[in-house]
Amino acid sequence: MDFAFEPILNISDIIDNETEFIPLLSSEDEEQMIAEKVPEVLPILPLRNTVLFPGVVIPITVGRDKSINLIKESYRGDKKIGVVAQKDLEIEDPKFNDLYKVGTLAHIIKILQMPDGSTTAIIQGKKRFYLQELIQEEPFFIARVTQFKSIDNPTKNNKFKALISSLKDISIQIIEYSPNIPSDAAFAIKNIESPVFLINFVSANLNINIIEKQKLLEIPDLVERANMVLVSLTKELQMLKLKNQIQNKVKTDLDKQQKDYLLHQQLKTIQEELGDKPGEQEIGYLRKRSKKKKWAKNVAEIFEKELNKLQRMNPAAAEYSLQLNYLEILVELPWNEYTKDNFDLKRAQRILDRDHYGLDKVKERIIEHLAVVKLKNDMKSPIICLVGPPGVGKTSLGRSIAHAIGRKYIRMSLGGLRDEAELRGHRKTYIGAMPGRIIQNIRKIKTSNPVFVLDEIDKVSGNNISGDPQAALLEILDPEQNFGFYDNYLEIEYDLSKVMFIATANILSTVHPALQDRMEIIDLSGYLIEEKIEIARKHLVPKQFKEHGIKKAQISFSKNNIEKIIEDYTREAGVRKLEKNIAKIIRNKAKFIVMEEEYNKRINDEDLLKIMGPPQFQRDKNILNNIPGVVIGLAWTFVGGEIIFIEVSLSKGKGNLTLTGNLGDVMKESATIAYEYLKSHASILDLNPDIFQKWNVHIHVPEGATPKDGPSAGITMFTALTSAFTQRKAKSKIAMTGEITLRGKVLPVGGIKEKILAAKRAKIKDVIISIENKKDINDIRPDYISGLNLHYIDEMIDIVDIALHKEKVKNPIKFN
Repeated sequence: MDFAFEPILNISDIIDNETEFIPLLSSEDEEQMIAEKVPEVLPILPLRNTVLFPGVVIPITVGRDKSINLIKESYRGDKKIGVVAQKDLEIEDPKFNDLYKVGTLAHIIKILQMPDGSTTAIIQGKKRFYLQELIQEEPFFIARVTQFKSIDNPTKNNKFKALISSLKDISIQIIEYSPNIPSDAAFAIKNIESPVFLINFVSANLNINIIEKQKLLEIPDLVERANMVLVSLTKELQMLKLKNQIQNKVKTDLDKQQKDYLLHQQLKTIQEELGDKPGEQEIGYLRKRSKKKKWAKNVAEIFEKELNKLQRMNPAAAEYSLQLNYLEILVELPWNEYTKDNFDLKRAQRILDRDHYGLDKVKERIIEHLAVVKLKNDMKSPIICLVGPPGVGKTSLGRSIAHAIGRKYIRMSLGGLRDEAELRGHRKTYIGAMPGRIIQNIRKIKTSNPVFVLDEIDKVSGNNISGDPQAALLEILDPEQNFGFYDNYLEIEYDLSKVMFIATANILSTVHPALQDRMEIIDLSGYLIEEKIEIARKHLVPKQFKEHGIKKAQISFSKNNIEKIIEDYTREAGVRKLEKNIAKIIRNKAKFIVMEEEYNKRINDEDLLKIMGPPQFQRDKNILNNIPGVVIGLAWTFVGGEIIFIEVSLSKGKGNLTLTGNLGDVMKESATIAYEYLKSHASILDLNPDIFQKWNVHIHVPEGATPKDGPSAGITMFTALTSAFTQRKAKSKIAMTGEITLRGKVLPVGGIKEKILAAKRAKIKDVIISIENKKDINDIRPDYISGLNLHYIDEMIDIVDIALHKEKVKNPIKFN
C-alpha cells in the first residue's frame, strides 16, 4: 500500500478543524501557477484513494519506504513531484501500467513527522500532465511527461459566469443544509475569485468515487468540467433535501403522537365524567363470548384473571392491546368443540375409491383406523405417516379422509421449518408474539378434531440456534402426550388428542428415529402404467377439463394417447408431470376453440409430437445391447425406481481401474469389491489371471451429471465386469440389484417395490435379486410382478449363468 490518504473534506464536509490545509488561491498565485512549466522528467508518486487537482492543497500520509524516499529526496531538491491516481484501489504495490495516464504536478509545501512515527506531506497541485514512458522503476518511479493541453479559459463569457455563479450558490446551499459544516465554509466559498480554482476546489471535495474524479481531471474543456461538477452538486443537494424532509416528517410524527396522547387523556376524562369507562365495550364483548365456551375450569379461571387484569389497564398503554389480543385468542379457540364424525365406513370406502385409484393397502389401513376410532370413540391411536415419492397422492389422501368422515381439513407445510417457535409459539412478553402454527390453524378451522396434515415432515430442519422443531413434533405426534400440548403464547395446555394427524414424507432417512417411532409408516410406491392410465382417465383429464373450462365433447383422449404421454414424456413414480402434460395439451386445443378455428378433437400421435415435441424418454426402451460389458441395474431415486446401465470397457495397459459417472464412495467400493472378487475367482470362469495385469478396466455409469451412490449396484458391476472379461454379452431384457461382499454373498437391498415397478415400466422380463429380498416380493401385489421372471440368488457366481449368454460374442477381444 502506498498511501493511507487522510480524506479531504467531501462537499458535505468542506471545512473541518484543519482549515490550514484549505488555503484560498490568490490571483498572484494563480498567475504564477499558470506560468509554471512542467518538467520533462518527474518522480511519480501513486495515489490510491484520491485525485489531486491544480491549486488544491491536501495532506497525505506516506506509508511505503519507496514513497518516503521519493518525498524526502524531492523535498531536498526542487520539491516538485508528479502525483497520479492508480486504477485499482486493491493493488498494494502498483506497477507503472496500473496508473492513469493523466496526473498533476505537485509542490511539496511541508513534511511533518507525526507522533505515531508516520510521515505526512502537505502538497499543492500545480498543473496537469500526460505520462509518456517509464524511465526508472527503482528506488521509485521516474517518468517522462508532457504538459496537459487544455482549452482556453472563457472567463469573459456571460454564460460561463452564470455557470460559476450556480456552482457557488449550490455549494452554499449544501453547506446550509448540512448541520455538521460550519457557516464559515460558505464565507470561504464566496471569497474564491478564480473560477478555475473554484472548479478544481469543488471537484476535489465532491462526494464521488475516484474513477469519476479522474474523469473530471482528464477533461480539457473547463466549461464541460464545470457542467459535470454542477450535475454532481445538484444530485448531492437533492439527497440532502430528501434527508431533511425525512427528518422533518419524523419530527412531525412525534408531535402528532404527543397530540394524540393528550387527546386520549382528555377523552378518558370526559368518559369518566359521563360514567363510560374506556375499554368497557371490548371487555363486555369478551365476557359475553366466554359464557358460551365449553372450556375446563382451570381455563375459565385463567381467562377471568386475565380479563380483570385488562380492566385495570389504561387503554392508552402499550400493554393493553397485547392483553386484549391474548384474550381474543383464548375466546376464539374451539375449546372442547368438535364436529360430529360420520363413521359410515362403506361411505368412507366409496369416497376413497372415488378420489384415489389404487393404493389399496393405504385405504385398507385408513378404514381399519376409522373402525377402531368408531369402536373405541377415542383418537389415541398411532399417527399415520404416508411415505412415498412425489405425486403419488399423499397430501390429497388427507383431504379425502376428512371428507369421508365429515371432518374439517387443515394442511400445514413443514418444508424448511427451522424454528421451534413456529410450532410452539413465542412467549407473549416478546414484541410481536403470537401462538404457534398448530394453535393458529386450530383457531382458524374452529374445531378441535380436524384432519391435520403435516406435509413434508422429512424437510424439517434439525437442531439449530432457534431450537429443534423435530423435538417439538415429538409431543404433538405422541398420543400419550398431546392431550396436554403446551403453547408458549397461551401458557395453557390444549388438548390435541382428538386431532387426526397425518404426516407425509418423501424419505424417512431425514426424520428423527424417535419421531418415526411415534408414527405408523405406510409406504406409497409408484404406479404401474396401467394404473396411471386409469388415474388420468378418471381423475386428471376431468379435473383439467374443469380447470380450463373445456367440455368433454370438445377434446377426447384415448388410452393409447395417455400411454404414449406416460412412456415418452414422463419419468416419475407419481402422476404430477403427467397432469402437467395433459394440461399443456388442453391449453393448446383451448386456443383453437376460442379463436373458432378448425382442430382435431381426438388427440393423435401427430398432435402429441407437435404440442409436446420429440419424445423425451426413450432410453428405457432401447435396452438391447450387442456388446459385452453392458448390464442393466435397478436403482431407487426420490421419484421412484429407475433402471441404470453399467458399462465396462477394457484397454491394454497395466491393470488400472477407472471409475466415472459421478459415483459416491459406497458405489466406488462396490466396484472395487466386484473387481477383486472376479480376479480371485478367475479360474472358475476360465480366465487367465495374468490378463488383469495387462488390461485396464474402465467402469462408467451414464448420466454423469447425476450423483449416484449406494451398494445396490454391486451385483450389476460384477456382472458387467464378468461379461467384459469373458466376452459373453448379457441376455436381453434382464436387470438386477443387490449388494455384494468379498465372500461372494449377495445381500438384500431396499426399495424393491419401486425397482420392480421400474423394471415393469422398461418392459424387463427377468429380474435378479438377493434371496433375502424374497420377503419383500410377498408384499407386492401380484399384478405388479405379473410377466416378470424373478431369480433369487445367494452367491455372486450364480448370476453368471443366469444373466450371461453361454457363447462369446462375434469377434471377441483376444487377451493373449
